[in-house]
Parts: sequence; structure tokens; C-alpha cells
Amino acid sequence: MKPIIVRGGGDLATGTIYKLSKSGYPVIILESERPSAIRRLASFCQAVYVGTMEVEGMVCTRVNSFEEALEKSAPGNPVLLADKEGSSLKTYHPEILIDGILAKKNLGTRRDMAELTIALGPGFEAGNDVDYVIETKRGHYLGRIIESGFAIANTGIPGVIGGYGKERVIHAPCSGVFHQRHEIGDWVEVGESIGWIETEQGTVEVCTEIPGVLRGIIQDGFLVTEHFKTADVDPRKESAAYCALISDKARCIAGSVLELVSAYEKGMLKKNHEN
Repeated sequence: MKPIIVRGGGDLATGTIYKLSKSGYPVIILESERPSAIRRLASFCQAVYVGTMEVEGMVCTRVNSFEEALEKSAPGNPVLLADKEGSSLKTYHPEILIDGILAKKNLGTRRDMAELTIALGPGFEAGNDVDYVIETKRGHYLGRIIESGFAIANTGIPGVIGGYGKERVIHAPCSGVFHQRHEIGDWVEVGESIGWIETEQGTVEVCTEIPGVLRGIIQDGFLVTEHFKTADVDPRKESAAYCALISDKARCIAGSVLELVSAYEKGMLKKNHEN
């Protein structure tokens, strides 16, 4: 099988990439030049910044061209290319294309780009924009394979963990360059500064709303806009051990993707979903 193309390398996409690669499929990741993932210790997209990124023992390497990606991609060894617009797909037609950008909207993935197209989360219509959509909202429908229609619309409110929902997520109070004061895995208290934003008028502190473990924080030096998601606090004390691990949510989504890929490989799927 030709390498599977995954657009996006954040933490949820990384769960899928890891599962596919462990299952014997070569994977090429297409990412932006400045990924905005906050769960950076569990995101292959960090290879953009550091060259290689290891998640749960699997190493993803950044390459400089699509030709190099084709040459080096192999099961157990995903590779990443900075190609936000998916320009590589203008000349390369993969068998399987997965949109794991999680932008809550379609940034250019089309059903005709591959024999099997799958999108994670809202913003895509299964059977129109792509062949299948995977539900990404926590709850009873998480991981559900949607053959026709849409995933649940984004509410802007994260799932509840330890009794907290929207309070867990920290957004930028203004535009500017973010600088981190804490590292992922640190325990923070209510109202504690995790970093600051450098603006033309001076600096603005970015503070927590709840106590907990800093599960994720955006790349130091990232240019943020007002209300941009910059960090995530997990109120569970034991969660420090989870910061570098693929989440239960990501693993559930990955299982659904693998189900579709395996069914496709066995000839059980058709473009029009006929059996």
C-alpha cells in the first residue's frame, strides 16, 4: 500500500498516526510551519520545531521534500513534511487521506484527493466533502464512524475532567508573542501565571483559573491572537504521568480510523458506501 497521508500532527492526529504505523502502515504527515498544538509532548507535529519527535517510543522525523518523505516513510517510522496547504497532493494521489487538522472547518481536503478520505471532527460532511467522518466529541458517540452527514458541531466548551470544563483551557487575553513561564507537567495554582504575552504596549500575564497539572502549553515564542488557546490545566494530580502519553480520546478515534483502513484494504468499502 502507498503511504497514508495525514494532514495535521497534533495530539489527536498523533493517536491515529501512531495506531496506523503500529499496524504496519507507512504514514506521511503534512503540517504547517508553525504548529499550534499545546499537548506538545504527545504530538508528532513538534518535529517541525526540533527535527525529530518521539511519542511513546515511536520517532517521527521531519523531511525536507515530498520525495524524501516517500523514500523514508515506513511502518513504525512516520515522517513529517511542512506543507500546510497540501501542495504535495496536487501531484500525488494517495490511496488513503486523513484530515486530522481539527480546525473545526474544512481547510481544503476534498473527497477526490484519494480513494478513501476520512476527516476527524466537525466541519466536514461525510459522503460529500470526504467519504467518512469520525466523531471527536467526548461522550457516548466518541469515535462513531459517520457515513452520511456531520459530526456534532463544536460547542467551544471542552469535556469535563475532574469537575471542570471550560475553566481548564487558558486563552490569550490579547494578541502578541507568547512566552512560557512553566513547563508541561508542572503543578499550578489558581491565578498563577504560566507565561506572558509580549505586546507593543508592554507585557500581559497569562494566568490559570483552576489548580492542576499543566497538561499542555503552546510553543514558546508563538504569535497568538486574542482568545487563542494557549494552555490546558488538568485538575487530577496523577495526570502529570499522562502528559507525554496519547489520550484515551485519541486512541478511541484512532481505532475507528484503523477500522475503516482495514475494511478498505480488504475491499469492504466502496466510494459510494455500497456493500
